[in-house]
Amino acid sequence: MDVALGGTFDPVHDGHRALFERAFELGDVTVGLTSDDLAPKTRNVDRTVRSFEDRKRDLESELRPFAEEHDREFDVRKLTEPTGIATEEKFDVLIVSPETKNGGERINEIREERGFGSLEIVVVPHVEAEDGDIISSTRIVEGEIDEHGNLTPARDGRS
Repeated sequence: MDVALGGTFDPVHDGHRALFERAFELGDVTVGLTSDDLAPKTRNVDRTVRSFEDRKRDLESELRPFAEEHDREFDVRKLTEPTGIATEEKFDVLIVSPETKNGGERINEIREERGFGSLEIVVVPHVEAEDGDIISSTRIVEGEIDEHGNLTPARDGRS
């Protein structure tokens, strides 16, 4: 199966790793990584996002062990629009988090308009931090938690 998922992945955290794990369990994976122009538009809060090249390098390092463990291939491609790569005919499955499920449904509408079949949408639950709230890149960047969801009250966030 050909599996798609997308995001900004800045920084990568255990919630993302849960998405990656499920994706590689299902098939070969293509990750759409938001471009430098798109990344700020997909954020709920205004915050610094590292460059596409830096994020891509780190993302590929994260994906490699999952691919090896599951004997799968992967590719990272630049996303320039929110619906991104998943509207292409080749994909069978779309991995989403609970808050991006609606975007997955919109992608299926676009695919239907183009005469492609609907993707199977697999929703991967959030991973909770130590305080019971979800792990998110924004919380990490703001210095609340680390990539594993541990509280980090003495840590400064990214400026």
